[in-house]
Amino acid sequence: MSDQNLGEAQRWLQQAGHDLDVARWNAKGKFWSDACFMAQQAAEKALKAFCYAQGERHVVGHALLVLVRRCAQYDSSFEGVEPQCKQLDKYYVITRYPNGLPGLIPADYFDESEADGSLQAADAVLLHVDQALAQTHGE
Repeated sequence: MSDQNLGEAQRWLQQAGHDLDVARWNAKGKFWSDACFMAQQAAEKALKAFCYAQGERHVVGHALLVLVRRCAQYDSSFEGVEPQCKQLDKYYVITRYPNGLPGLIPADYFDESEADGSLQAADAVLLHVDQALAQTHGE
């Protein structure tokens, strides 16, 4: 593993942490749909960070279930966060576009309970990535 790969992984993991902070901030402001979306983004970037740390050079895609299964090819413990990834996958489009909710807008559809669940799911994914990277790279 090159230092460049670990450096890129750290950049993605830092942004994941920032996105999770933004999700929390949105939840505090009662911007539930935005909190859900940013939680999804945090998990996506964390999973991509793990892939970069494994030496991958181009990690594309937004489906968390696909990404977590890709991570599980390197470390089977990632199978444990598949449920959280499935939950967060719902928030990639529907939280942002009115055409995903006929007759409604995302800002009027999502609630505190859903935002809290998305934050918990993202926390679990980020924690898992942190632990896996620490184990893999002896941090």
